[in-house]
Amino acid sequence: MGFGIFLGPFHRLEENPTTAFDRDLELLEQLERFDFDEAWIGEHHSAGWETIASPELFIVAAAQRTKRLRLASGVLSLPYHHPLIVADRFVQLDHMTRGRAILGVGPGALSSDAVMLGIEPLDQRRMMNEALDAIMALFRGETVTRETDWFRLRGASLQIAPYTHPHPPVAVAAAGSPAGAQAAGRHGVDMVSFGGLSEASGRALANTWEWYAEAAHEAGHAVSRGQWRLGVPFHLAESREQAVREARAGYEHELVHYFGETLGSGVEPEAATLEAGMEGGAVIVGTPDDAIAAIERLLAMTGGFGGFLARAHEWTTWERTVHSYELFSRYVIPHFRGQLEAKRRSRDWVAATPDAKVSRAAVDKAFSDAGIAPPGEVDRAAARRR
Repeated sequence: MGFGIFLGPFHRLEENPTTAFDRDLELLEQLERFDFDEAWIGEHHSAGWETIASPELFIVAAAQRTKRLRLASGVLSLPYHHPLIVADRFVQLDHMTRGRAILGVGPGALSSDAVMLGIEPLDQRRMMNEALDAIMALFRGETVTRETDWFRLRGASLQIAPYTHPHPPVAVAAAGSPAGAQAAGRHGVDMVSFGGLSEASGRALANTWEWYAEAAHEAGHAVSRGQWRLGVPFHLAESREQAVREARAGYEHELVHYFGETLGSGVEPEAATLEAGMEGGAVIVGTPDDAIAAIERLLAMTGGFGGFLARAHEWTTWERTVHSYELFSRYVIPHFRGQLEAKRRSRDWVAATPDAKVSRAAVDKAFSDAGIAPPGEVDRAAARRR
């Protein structure tokens, strides 16, 4: 299983945006040190909280600070961009990152962005499909001529071939409706979803997988659960009580003031508590063992997936946030990568095998061969003198 974060990002209105950008970049440097695999960078243009307007610019900056971390647009809102420009820029990123760039796409999460651009929100999913069809054709090296009510391509082709064969990795956001899952399946590309640990979320995620698999089958693509990434936010500490204390104020502030008041998500203030979020499976707050149990439950509910993404947040201080990722790296990631079984087998064999234990006699012989009394004898002689 791969592990990464989905960096909206979420910064309070009171935050200095300049230093917030720096902190986001520093977080990706820390995540690479902590052995995370990838980071997904959002695109937003309104509402004041999610402040990255260009995932591509951020990816370029992050690529200069990291060496291994894969960097994805999470996601690029296709109705806002001409498809030739998207394809051309991501092929450039593919070269500049030596294959670390992932094109994550979607219709656009904030209706307010679409309104400012004069786009009818009800058209966004159709527009995403039209753009994605053109981008995939360009990625395949085709010469494309087509016209819609919002873009034209006339004998369009890419002037350089991708660095990655046959093209940069592509993923489609699938959240709530069938549109994203069906688009991903139709092209046989990856899928990214967000959910929770409740039974209702499990049913919704199961539907998402069915839409994806069915669309892929109809298009003649073989897809696997390894192509599906799922995301749930987490905050970890040494104890569950400590994690709750650290995360509560920031979580509830974000839920009430951003998702509730700003986006009008219907969250009632009295229901916007961390305990309600934990009970409903919307968040993982606790110890590394709690995170392991939650991800195993998510695997069982969904039938399996290939990547776990944590939605990045700033519910507490920078130091505690980084420590949460460190705990996840030290204890959760190796559990799911199968890195602990060999260590445990070796420990159990040594504990059960007398000949494998440290030999006191061999140590004493080494002292004797050197003509020196072993430490035990020296200590016993001193004790007799006393």
